[in-house]
Amino acid sequence: MPLRLIKLGLKGTKDEPRFFPPSKELESHYDVVIIGGGGHGLACAYYLARDHGIRNVAVLEQGYLGGGNTGRNTTIVRSNYLTPEGVKFYDASLRLFQDLSTDLDINLFYSTRGHFTLAHSDDAMRTMRWRAEVNKHYGVDSAVVDRQAVADAVPGIDLECGGSPSVMGALYHAPGAVARHDAVAWGYGRAAAQRGVELHQKTRVTGIQQQGGRVVGVDTDRGSISCGAVVSMVAGSTPRIADMVGLPTPIEVFPLQACVTEPVKPFLNTIVVSGSLHVYVSQSSRGELVMGSAVDPMVLHSTRSTFEFVEGLADHMVDLLPFTARMRVNRQWAGMSDMTPDFAPIMGTTPLDGFYLDAGWGTWGFKATPISGKTMAATVANGVNDELIEPFRYSRFADFQMVAEKGAASVGH
Repeated sequence: MPLRLIKLGLKGTKDEPRFFPPSKELESHYDVVIIGGGGHGLACAYYLARDHGIRNVAVLEQGYLGGGNTGRNTTIVRSNYLTPEGVKFYDASLRLFQDLSTDLDINLFYSTRGHFTLAHSDDAMRTMRWRAEVNKHYGVDSAVVDRQAVADAVPGIDLECGGSPSVMGALYHAPGAVARHDAVAWGYGRAAAQRGVELHQKTRVTGIQQQGGRVVGVDTDRGSISCGAVVSMVAGSTPRIADMVGLPTPIEVFPLQACVTEPVKPFLNTIVVSGSLHVYVSQSSRGELVMGSAVDPMVLHSTRSTFEFVEGLADHMVDLLPFTARMRVNRQWAGMSDMTPDFAPIMGTTPLDGFYLDAGWGTWGFKATPISGKTMAATVANGVNDELIEPFRYSRFADFQMVAEKGAASVGH
């Protein structure tokens, strides 16, 4: 038994330092207000304080820190995207993730596993070759492998998929990894608070004040505050916040469900994704199979879970890994997936001066957490879009300069 645990048992926790500082009243003014206390919002606050010296920052979260999509995903980190814009963006995020445990002084259980995106047709194999070449061009480790390589890496896989289209090969992305999602939020939150950022949970934004074409304050259920800038980083709640400032967004929100099985002895050392079967699966450090599928087919601003989802997912999982038929599902959940027409995020400045948007994350928001925070912080500090997120600017829809990332989403949408 660790000595520290024995000491805690004998002395109690009264004198132990708090992970987060105690809550306090809202101040009358902040330089920056960040709406959303998930991974992106907390990361932005951290980098504003660390990289730009902007510490008079309030993070406002209507629930609890990390309780939204940050705590409702399947924790996959990868950068094997299709477009040059996507590859460069997510590769920068993956590189930040690799050193993030040290940077934040918290164990994120970051584990490099390798990532297989299965191909079940000639067309899918062509897309995998295309993605591999784009990845290699930008220094990302991806390669097309044959079905035998898949069989060697994934114990118990049925390459014939129980009568569904068989596995012909895959795109293998060696840096693919998983991490403990809630620890990412906690780590960023604590590190931001240590640098003077205020974290306000159970604080719902009810309105955004404007004057002379710019943002000047925020109304909450705990009172009103003035500020120099507002950053909206609320994922599935984006339409509600954008409506407060009269900003139209091409975002639709769909529930995205996932589940985990009972823990079993580790056997799956990699991440497996099938766009044809609409499944993705990895094994956690506790031995659970973490599984997800396509977004639900109907727009719905809700985090409810359904029997139809888990029934359909189990059917496809048994096609792919027949022995999982004997495993029990322990729990399931859902997040609110904010989708854009081109399957890429909306980031940076907006037509309203002082109002910044980080939204449209679909099924890939967790893996973007570090680079989203870092680039949005730079954008707020400098007043212009960071170079890395300029392709994801709000105005691209009016300019017809879409990013077209759908081909690398891996599962159906």
